Amino acid sequence: MNFTYEKIKKLTRWLIGITTACILIFLGVQNIDVVANAVSWATELIMPLILGFALALILNMPMRFFESHIWSKTNKKGLQKLRRPLSFIISLVLIIGILVGVVWLVIPELVEAIKVIVQGVIGLVNRLSGMSEAELAELPLGSVLINTDWNKLLDSLQTWLKNQSGTIVNTAVGTITSLVGGIYDFFISFVFAIYILFSKDKLKAQAKRMIRVWLPKSFGEWSIHAASVANQNFSNFISGQSLEAVILGVLCMIGMWIFGFPYAPMIGALVGVTALIPVVGAFIGAGVGAFMILTVEPMKAVFFIIFILVLQQLEENLIYPRVMGSRVNLPGMWILAAVTVGGGIAGPVGMLLSVPIASTAYVLIKEATINREQKIEKRNENE
Repeated sequence: MNFTYEKIKKLTRWLIGITTACILIFLGVQNIDVVANAVSWATELIMPLILGFALALILNMPMRFFESHIWSKTNKKGLQKLRRPLSFIISLVLIIGILVGVVWLVIPELVEAIKVIVQGVIGLVNRLSGMSEAELAELPLGSVLINTDWNKLLDSLQTWLKNQSGTIVNTAVGTITSLVGGIYDFFISFVFAIYILFSKDKLKAQAKRMIRVWLPKSFGEWSIHAASVANQNFSNFISGQSLEAVILGVLCMIGMWIFGFPYAPMIGALVGVTALIPVVGAFIGAGVGAFMILTVEPMKAVFFIIFILVLQQLEENLIYPRVMGSRVNLPGMWILAAVTVGGGIAGPVGMLLSVPIASTAYVLIKEATINREQKIEKRNENE
């Protein structure tokens, strides 16, 4: 085998790269705590930018639709310049309007439901305190109620509250600090999202240019292809999931009206919005809805849970496959896994973004596997 200068140079670079990677991996394993802290610090530092990118992706869906329909055939430069800002404003107002509408429908009724629960508990305590021992003895667990030293229990509660007062104050201060920090991070994320949306064409061209200049040709083209697959998967997922959530919310509201459940518009809207979170979202809305119904008609809360379970089965077996179709190329098991991991990393935003990310990885791995199988088959044929 002849070793030319170019082959020796290439082999030397490969050996140096492998050796460096092994040393870095060894040092990372030896100092895993330091690496974990560094990763956590870096993630926390760039989290507002990640959230901003996520906001830009979400807002880009309706914004792209409006951009393609508002003054699409005009040649006036003034109107063309106004197209994107106007599309952004309409998209933002639309999303905020939906969220505010759901909150306006649900929160007052939820607060009223909590008030009913609190008033019921207070009324029960007052009624028990006015009963004689003979009347208490006739109740279930009457002996426990009679033998309970309510004054001692009240003193213990007051002592606990006094001892915990410092902790409560510290927790309140920490909560306020976290809230202020969260508002600041959201503001940074929102501004970053605006920059991305208003410069998306320029950023896309710059990214392609950088990839093709600085990365090897094969890897660079694969990166561009991966980004295209991710963009397509995300668009398909958001559009399909939104349509499916609207259908589920409307069916829930109509079904509740037919069966005479209370709070039909509020719970239907809540189920529709929470259904944007794959797999578990509708159950979250249904849980809040069942609690609201429980405060006014307990038996109907049980029937409502049965109704939601039946509706979920219809949705999973009839509506979801027809609406989503081949939009999300991901088996159900991996959807559940993606939602679980995404929720643990970034909460609701992570749950929303996890499915298109996992779907993109699934498609790319599937393509790579098919290509590798074809190469192996060709190699075997040549041999």
